[in-house]
Amino acid sequence: MRTKIKHILLIILGWLFIFLGVIGAVLPLLPTTPFLILALACFAESSPRFHRMLLNNKWFGPALAQWEQTKTIRRKIKHKVMLLIIATFSISIFVLSGRIGLQLMLVSFCLILLFFVWRIKESDI
Repeated sequence: MRTKIKHILLIILGWLFIFLGVIGAVLPLLPTTPFLILALACFAESSPRFHRMLLNNKWFGPALAQWEQTKTIRRKIKHKVMLLIIATFSISIFVLSGRIGLQLMLVSFCLILLFFVWRIKESDI
C-alpha cells in the first residue's frame, strides 16, 4: 500500500514539475531546467515510461540524459541559458521602467540565477 502511494505521488510530482518547467520557459523568474531535472528524478523512481519520454524528448532530452549520466551540461547550452536569462530579465526590467524597487529586485534575481547557472559543471562534448 505505501509503495503504491509513493509511486502515485512521485508521478503526480513529476507532472507538476513538468508543468512548472513549461511555465518557466515563458516566465523569467521560474527556471525550467531544475524542474525538468526534478521531474526526471521522480519518474526514474516511479515510471520508466515517463522517464524515457523525458529522455527521448527532442528539445531537452539530450541535455537531461547528459545531466543524468554525468551531472554536467555542455558549455554551449550553458552559454545559451545565460543569454536567455539576461534577455528575458532585460525585457522584464524594461517593461517595469520607472519602478526602481521592482527593477532592482529583478536585477538581484537575475544575478542570483546567473551565479547558480555559472556554477554548474561543464562538459566539452
